Amino acid sequence: MPANYPDLEGRTVFITGGAAGIGAAMVRGFAGQGARVAFVDIDEAAGTALAEETGAAFTPCDIRDVDRLEEIIAATGARFGPVRVLVNNAANDQRHDVEEVTPDYWRERLSINLDHVFFAARAARRQMGPEGGGAIINYGSTNWLVGGTGMIAYQAAKSAIHGITKGLCNEFGPDNIRVNCILPGWVMTERQLALWMDEDGARWLSERQALPGRISPENVADMALFLASDAAAMCSGQFFTVDGGMI
Repeated sequence: MPANYPDLEGRTVFITGGAAGIGAAMVRGFAGQGARVAFVDIDEAAGTALAEETGAAFTPCDIRDVDRLEEIIAATGARFGPVRVLVNNAANDQRHDVEEVTPDYWRERLSINLDHVFFAARAARRQMGPEGGGAIINYGSTNWLVGGTGMIAYQAAKSAIHGITKGLCNEFGPDNIRVNCILPGWVMTERQLALWMDEDGARWLSERQALPGRISPENVADMALFLASDAAAMCSGQFFTVDGGMI
């Protein structure tokens, strides 16, 4: 049961990659707080179903098209009131061999895991600043910290989000905009369970995670609710790890 944050009621929240996994947990979580939730995702069927379930507003979008993403953020503010919370969640951890990475593939991986973080933040700032502030929550990853393999482009993008978080904290701070980053551990989303979690994976996780049990999308969404709320009013430029004690 998530905590209740009364200040989130009626607040406009925009989430990227909201149709499944951690993103869907956040859509449900913010909607449960009474926020006006809007989200984008490339999966139109899943996004439409979640919007019908929660009452959130869904717009299909390939976040690699940052011009379109900025347009949707502007339209969200015009429809529901200025965006006060932005959650940069969208990412894709597709595996790849370092010897097979081409320049085009590298740039495509950065566009899906990194570029949109900056452009969405800039678009949201234009609405948050005149309203007296807001909260931007970026999503990093513990993967590059624990030394995973087979996803060097993803790791490069996620580590760069640390720099973006710190930089935008200082850039946006005078407008009372807080910028923080959540680092999830190995979260048991449907995608992770279907593609990567096998007997060896379970053993690896049990050997490295201090707490028993497994991390759910809701565990991570709960941290986002806190950081978006006034309870985190003086938290900015920080990194909050939800990994069961792995690092």
